[in-house]
Amino acid sequence: MIKQEVVDKILDTARIEEVVGDFVDLKKRGTSLIGLCPFHNEKTPSFNVSVSKGIYKCFGCGAGGDSVRFVMEHEKYAYPEALKYLAQKYHIEVEETERSPEQLVAQDRRESLFIVTNWAGKFFMETLWDTEDGRTIGLNYFHERGYRDDIIKKFELGYSPEAWTALYDRAKAEGHKDEFLEATGLIIRKDDGGSVYDRFRGRVLFPIHNLTGRILGFGGRTLKTDKKTPKYVNSPESEVYHKSDVLYGLYFAKKPILDADNCYLVEGYADVLSMHQAGVENVVSSSGTSLTHGQIRLISRYTKNVTILYDGDEAGIKASLRGTDMLLEEGLNVKVLLFPDGNDPDSYVQQFGSTAFKAYVAEHQQDFIFYKTHILLRDAGNDPIKRAEVIHEVVASIALIPDEIKVSVFIRECSGLLDIQERALITELNKIRLARHRKPEKQKASQPLSPDLPPPEFLLGDDPTPAAAGATDTPDILQEREIIRILLNYGEVVAEWEPAQGIPIAPFLINSLDDITFEDPACLAIIRIYKEYMTRMELPGERFFVTHSDRKIADLAISMLATKYTLSPNWNDEKRKIYVTHERERLEGLVHNAIYRIKKWKIKREIIQTRKELETESDEVAIMALLEKYNRYKEAEKVVSEKLGTIVLK
Repeated sequence: MIKQEVVDKILDTARIEEVVGDFVDLKKRGTSLIGLCPFHNEKTPSFNVSVSKGIYKCFGCGAGGDSVRFVMEHEKYAYPEALKYLAQKYHIEVEETERSPEQLVAQDRRESLFIVTNWAGKFFMETLWDTEDGRTIGLNYFHERGYRDDIIKKFELGYSPEAWTALYDRAKAEGHKDEFLEATGLIIRKDDGGSVYDRFRGRVLFPIHNLTGRILGFGGRTLKTDKKTPKYVNSPESEVYHKSDVLYGLYFAKKPILDADNCYLVEGYADVLSMHQAGVENVVSSSGTSLTHGQIRLISRYTKNVTILYDGDEAGIKASLRGTDMLLEEGLNVKVLLFPDGNDPDSYVQQFGSTAFKAYVAEHQQDFIFYKTHILLRDAGNDPIKRAEVIHEVVASIALIPDEIKVSVFIRECSGLLDIQERALITELNKIRLARHRKPEKQKASQPLSPDLPPPEFLLGDDPTPAAAGATDTPDILQEREIIRILLNYGEVVAEWEPAQGIPIAPFLINSLDDITFEDPACLAIIRIYKEYMTRMELPGERFFVTHSDRKIADLAISMLATKYTLSPNWNDEKRKIYVTHERERLEGLVHNAIYRIKKWKIKREIIQTRKELETESDEVAIMALLEKYNRYKEAEKVVSEKLGTIVLK
């Protein structure tokens, strides 16, 4: 267990904008920060970070919380692991009792897989640096490739012994179970179901890190020249390693990409290492696999500008052209660069250095659309059929771009390159877009609506979270949440309009609603917490609710504290003489209206219920009692409505 005082220190020290900013490119808007949500795919930012309140909230998917919750959700950490991550980030010492191998294995499965992969990373590094075979074979190979020791250590490169079970034997000796060694692909069990052997034996290792630096898996390169031996062997898919959602080197490239506002995309591990060694650090690799939407979304968190560095292989370039279309579809600005004379980024930067590399990139990079047009036209020659196919392919790529201004520019420029009128290209563009629009409609019409999916009207809403969705919220529930919103945002503010000086709004509000029964479970729980604190002459703070162990309470608190809209800087401007009062300046009216509105809705519901009872009641005495009850409620409704300045119809 982590001591409570240490937990409090972590929570006090962690700054939400810094924690989230490690993973999301945040831009200032008013008093908040906004960015693309890391929890769902979006092209228009709906992810808000409130620095003053220390919370984040996505108004697209509903995700929200504090720094700890963000790390837990983003990295799939347990609560203690998220605290340790923040403690490490802010150099806060966390004292722990040493855990036995049995306790380590007893943790949840996902965490156990992380423990095994990170243990293996240390084993491979120790073998590389501390054993004779590691130094003479593995380290010597890296030195021959031109890598300095600092780069080898930075990327935690390693070496696996040639012995069949070197890693397995050490793992068993240190208490790791076959179940997790096998699940992460570190060992392979033979078909007979009995004996096992190390997957990466006799290979140099390239650890693959997640965004927080934990090892997910490995790429292993053989040092043998035997053609029957595969050059690279990679970790298989596991619960912690999904190739389609990982980019090699992104852990080290996050900040450089943000600083440069550009990401270099290369093919292999060697390209990333050599460019880092030359001082070019805003580089990631797809590790030889085709680009996926998951990888592209990772890049788009940090920049909208991508430069793809090709190694000059003609077949590889043509194959990658198709995958690059996905970058355009995600709204990224894509440039490409082809290295001369069969060079790749690795060989070029090692031969000529970082200055020459950067100069070459700046001079020779081309926009992807123009590059694709040149490549395809060159292959088509004068064949009219092939040129027509080129036109279709180029326009199909342009049609993917969401920015209409860019589309217009590309159509105009490609009209000259393709020697065809703009109007013809626009016609083809519209045909492609129309066909794409109709395709999902046909698919939707041919498939029955899943009962698990919400209705379309719900999906089109601004905020599909339970706390804001109108589909299930009755008016009185909404009024209950308004009470909670006022309590959380202004509960500690003094009710200056009250004769009893110094009374905060929270006790004034709660005492005024002593005759109201709250129905929403989360609202009721928060009211009870306030009442409990008030008995000790205290009030709970925002953090108490935001970090509450009951997720319904925490989610409601975050929704009530988060603000979707901010005031434009054009308002409250001396020049324009436009002034807007802040809600805090009219708290008396806000509080009184909230009290009377919730009372009105509760009364209204009682009136409706009494009417229903009158319709079914036949006993005269009971009817008279119900009529008397009904009239009392109507009189109360009239009084409350007068307070609100509304008219009640008989």
